[in-house]
Amino acid sequence: MAKKKVVITQNYLERIPYRPLEINWKTDGEGIVTLEIENRGFMNRVAQRLLKKPKVSYIHLDKMGSFIWPVMDGKKTIIDLGKEVEAHFGEEAHPLYERLAQYFRILDSYGFVKWANK
Repeated sequence: MAKKKVVITQNYLERIPYRPLEINWKTDGEGIVTLEIENRGFMNRVAQRLLKKPKVSYIHLDKMGSFIWPVMDGKKTIIDLGKEVEAHFGEEAHPLYERLAQYFRILDSYGFVKWANK
């Protein structure tokens, strides 16, 4: 059996992330970002009524995520964001690009980030 060929057309770190407009967020006094995700859809409504689930979920980002979230403007690549993270956190951020790639994969899997050049 022949193996399926995987064609990679772009380096993941060259992608340009931006925040979706439908996600509200706020920063507390310590600089920690909290995302406010509205739970919509039929199953969420059923769970809200029967299981007393909240209408809005609050996702608290860590220090590095809270630093990245406000600067994701749809103009900077993940590489550019990594340079800013490294300048701010120094050695604490390493292994930098592996962490950033995993962070953006997680954000993407939940629909918390969109891409300008996908």
